[in-house]
Amino acid sequence: MDLYGDDRWERHGRRAARVLASGRWRGVVAVAAGALPALAFPAPSLWWFGYVALVPWMLLAASAPTGRIAARDGWLGGLGFMVAVHHWLLPSLHVFTVVIAALLGLLWAPWGWLVRRFIGGAPTSWRRAAAALVVLPSAWLMVELVRSWQGLGGPWGLLGSSQWQVAPALRLASVGGVWLVSAAVVVVNTGVALLVVAVRASTSRTALRTPTSLLTVSASPWLAGSRSAPARPRSAVPGPRPATLPVTGPAGVRGFSPLSPGGTAAAAAVPAVAGILAVAAAATAAWAWAPRPEAAGRTRIAVVQPGVIDGVKGPERRLAREEELTRTLAGRDLDLVVWGESSVGYDLADRPDVARRITALSREVGADILVNVDARRSDRPGIYKSSVLVGPDGPTGDRYDKMRLVPFGEYIPARSLLGWATSVGKAAGEDRRRGDRRVVMDVGRDLRIGPLVCFESAFPDMSRRLARDGAQVLLAQSATSSFQHSWAPPQHASLAAVRAAESGRPMVHATLTGVSAVYGPDGTRVGSWLGTSASAAAVYDVPLATGTTAYVRWGDWPVHGALLVLVALCAAEGARALRRPAPGLLGPPVRTVHGSPVRPGR
Repeated sequence: MDLYGDDRWERHGRRAARVLASGRWRGVVAVAAGALPALAFPAPSLWWFGYVALVPWMLLAASAPTGRIAARDGWLGGLGFMVAVHHWLLPSLHVFTVVIAALLGLLWAPWGWLVRRFIGGAPTSWRRAAAALVVLPSAWLMVELVRSWQGLGGPWGLLGSSQWQVAPALRLASVGGVWLVSAAVVVVNTGVALLVVAVRASTSRTALRTPTSLLTVSASPWLAGSRSAPARPRSAVPGPRPATLPVTGPAGVRGFSPLSPGGTAAAAAVPAVAGILAVAAAATAAWAWAPRPEAAGRTRIAVVQPGVIDGVKGPERRLAREEELTRTLAGRDLDLVVWGESSVGYDLADRPDVARRITALSREVGADILVNVDARRSDRPGIYKSSVLVGPDGPTGDRYDKMRLVPFGEYIPARSLLGWATSVGKAAGEDRRRGDRRVVMDVGRDLRIGPLVCFESAFPDMSRRLARDGAQVLLAQSATSSFQHSWAPPQHASLAAVRAAESGRPMVHATLTGVSAVYGPDGTRVGSWLGTSASAAAVYDVPLATGTTAYVRWGDWPVHGALLVLVALCAAEGARALRRPAPGLLGPPVRTVHGSPVRPGR
């Protein structure tokens, strides 16, 4: 065995170098690596995997020979992530799903470049490692913030949402929302990536195995695009090793190596371990000291889930099934009955007979009924999705019109330009109309509810504002029948746990076809889920709470902090560029007495 390791490592390194040197195969690897975090979300729900799922993607970007290739790794990884998390849209939007994912994947291109900037190159100093633990999570939060804009599809699949069943993570969410949980997950991934780099560097006895690429340097001609076999380094012959090897890092600084000052493996490992421990300490502190919701009694809420009912007479048959299930709730001492999204396909003003039927049901069960009307309104033009409260005396007048619509599902952005999407998938044939205000409804027995419709439960700011407006219970009416046998229903139901923990208010997620779920003020599950195969009515004793969480009080402060970090980074890089002398201002090379600037003494 030579000083550069056994032949097995060299063979593996050369094979990997061949793959990564090919633009096509490197792209495939990037897409696959970016798709891995989807396994942390429902239905797999491998929440623990979320803390290492980004590591392959980060190591790939760190191994890029240029910043441009690292940015491409970030873009293609983002494409893979978006397709994997939203793959259930493929039957509805077909190839348009990939087009949208490719466009949104561009948001990760700067993140890929930053990964190479702070993790790539030669073994990093402790300063670069520590900066990576701050900059990379901040950049990730900026990606999540931008893509959370409703016009770009909304905040479905935020990394922090994968921790919906982890109690310490939910406590963090009560302090800084889903954003703080996302940042914590990325910090741990960054720390693990730095540890992998450090461990690989510490086991390398020569510069053949650089921690940047985790491949042998003997394969560098392939990484650079050369088709020739790599030549064996001249320094491979037995002899003394130099104190500093001429390795070039991502910033173009020569002299970094496992032996160079500030570039040791231990230098990178210490901040990495510190970052991971800091996340654990933050979760512990949040668990111990963050304000907890104070118990304030209970309320009894029933969820009616009719199940899949299609066909020409679907709206009437669905209404009949909902009536049948609701009648079984009579005598259960209820405070509220909740039906799912699009549970009523008629405007109640246009169909007073339907309004009378629901009113009679309310009297029969002794509780108000919150229905969801998906119909053309009689008092204004257009189709609305509206939460309407019906009591024993008829509609109470409380109505919430959905404000944030699903792109392509409920409206087509720039329809004149993208209207062709209706011909390749199940895009909206007519745009739904938006509501213009939040509504907190007063239900009998001194209960105040804040309704949301469908994917509005993915937006942390909406539930936060409803809690500030005085809602005691958050309600989401949803329907995912188009994606019945996919990951979409459990993904959607899991979002309510995070919203409950953020706001310190219980949340009821009521659907037409499953999954329906209820969560307490701390995000823990109340009762059992109603799965996608269920056609049933279920009653939940929902715990109420008072008090204000840190997230409700202070809002999206982790995002603001991340923005400040990136602004500081840009300012520091700009200052460094200004201090660097221009190439034309450099003086001539220093010559020896014999006149040679390259070989002194000759």
